[in-house]
Amino acid sequence: MLIDTHCHLHDREFFTAEQAEEMIQRAHAAGVEKIICIGTSHEDSLAAREFASKHDNVYWTYGIHPEAIGRGLAEPIFSDVGLEFSSTSYTGPRAEPPLRGEPVRAVRNIRVENSNQNFIHPRIQISATRPVAIGEVGLDYHYPNYNREAQIRLFEQMLQLASDNDLPVSFHVREAFQDFFPVVANFPKVRGVVHSFTDSKKILKRILNETDFYVGVNGLATYSTLPTPPLERILLETDAPFLTPEPFRGIINEPAHVSDIANWLAAKLGSEFKIIEKETTKNGRKLFRI
Repeated sequence: MLIDTHCHLHDREFFTAEQAEEMIQRAHAAGVEKIICIGTSHEDSLAAREFASKHDNVYWTYGIHPEAIGRGLAEPIFSDVGLEFSSTSYTGPRAEPPLRGEPVRAVRNIRVENSNQNFIHPRIQISATRPVAIGEVGLDYHYPNYNREAQIRLFEQMLQLASDNDLPVSFHVREAFQDFFPVVANFPKVRGVVHSFTDSKKILKRILNETDFYVGVNGLATYSTLPTPPLERILLETDAPFLTPEPFRGIINEPAHVSDIANWLAAKLGSEFKIIEKETTKNGRKLFRI
């Protein structure tokens, strides 16, 4: 059994309902038995929830992508998705964006606000109405005119949401690791995966040595010179419809291609496909509790 730990099969901008159904069938035929649909905004996360509720072994996440900053982000209502959140407005000092290399100050004095029920820290049970993770969330400084401070504040909010609900995080980090490490250090209990890692050997070494996070390996690895994490820290993903692996580049990506990525990884590591299948599936089931 393989798991596609990161795709956007629910997104009707890329897939029709008929295409999505066909792709689920092809995924199962290729040995990909579990699929996680990743939310990138409040509305998109609700769409992922609806899609997952109609399919066995399809799961969803709740997340607000860092690029949502600048698109008129509205304050989400987490009760819509069955999540607890200790506050949607901080009473303590906000974390200031750090100078390069300086740590981000932790947010303190968070007020509990929940008008409907007593606040608790539940262990989330897997169901169609509950997400299996918070994501994809993080920091993205790739495009000009990004709002660094606003991205950090949103990221902190998403990490707080993960902490409050004992959920893992799917991290999106692009050209922003100088801030990523000090921010996550303020949330030491958070576990997660660095989705679609695209940085240097030095940064990969920091992830492996300074955190317990897994690293997402997808089709990008099949046609790039990215460093490869050790098998015990790898999760397989497609990021479908993006990052189609070799030799299928030029067509839309889909969850079935997890099998092709696993085959590539087996050749890269000099291992057997069954070992890649077993270990990456074990990692995915452990992190997402599926």
